[in-house]
Formats: sequence, structure tokens, C-alpha cells
Amino acid sequence: MKIYTIKKFNFIQRLVINTLMLLALAGLFPQGLYIASVWTAIWAALVLGILNSFFRPVLQFFALPFTLLTFGLFAFVVNAFVLWLTASIVGAGFHFASFGWALLMSIMMSLVNAVVSSYFSKQTR
Repeated sequence: MKIYTIKKFNFIQRLVINTLMLLALAGLFPQGLYIASVWTAIWAALVLGILNSFFRPVLQFFALPFTLLTFGLFAFVVNAFVLWLTASIVGAGFHFASFGWALLMSIMMSLVNAVVSSYFSKQTR
């Protein structure tokens, strides 16, 4: 009988995953996301991780009525706002062409994070 245990990613693992994901999305959609260098991507992933840890839960709390009314879809808008805020903090080396691109990237990042988390977090004993 297999026993599955759920392993949470630590901050460094999440930083590496987000950096690679941002670089991949910038490569796939250069018209929507601009990243000047790998170091800018690392800086953006670090800022995104900090905002996701401290700022996004507050936003999700205040957006809860809209999230419930839209059956959870408004969470993508909250994530897009956090990405947009990350771009404004990081500066000119990291920016989105529009908020629509930030929304698309937040949907794609959420899907990739779900797949990666489910794949790597299950460990058999």
C-alpha cells in the first residue's frame, strides 16, 4: 500500500520555480511580458514571493465577496494585480504590455503552479 505525504515547497524552491516560469512566459509571449535579464527575473520572483506571502492574503480577504460571486474566478484578477504590482516595484526591466497580459500570465502561472505542486509534493513512502 502506498502512503502519500504532502510536502510543502520552501521559499527557495518556490523562488526557483517562479523565476523559471517567468522566464518561460517571457519567452513564449515576448509581446506581453518583458524581462531584461535573468537577474531581473530572479528579483521579480523574489518580490512576487514576498507580495504573495504578505500582501495577497489581505487582498484575497477584501476581494472575497467578488470571488464568491464569480465562483473563484476573481482570484485570477487578484493574482494579476499582484503581478502588476510586482512589475511596478521591480521597475523598467520587468513589465507587462497591459493588465490583460498580467491577467493571462496569472492564469497560466496558477495552472503551472498547480501542476508542479501536485507533481512534486506527493511523495510515496
